[in-house]
Amino acid sequence: MKITKDKILKKLTEVLDPEIGISIVDLGLIYDVHFRSDQPIVISMTLTTMGCPLFPVIEQDIKNKMADLDLKNNDYQIKLTFDPPWSMDKMSKKAKATLGIQ
Repeated sequence: MKITKDKILKKLTEVLDPEIGISIVDLGLIYDVHFRSDQPIVISMTLTTMGCPLFPVIEQDIKNKMADLDLKNNDYQIKLTFDPPWSMDKMSKKAKATLGIQ
């Protein structure tokens, strides 16, 4: 199976924020999935707040979903960034509707 950005993003929609049960993709926490030749795939992401204590839970769920795609830990890396900082503007319409935000 050929791994594509779309396949990875689809799998990441299965990773839910542990506090509110909305996908990290819909929350706008995934900034990019970048492929580089002969190097690991880079999943750039952020958190809603710096120092979020639930990152290890989210990270493990990402690893589990990547394993579903037959990706091993050395096939990808999770790059955590706070630049730019997350805001509610990054959320999908679906996430905003679920949370009652207009």
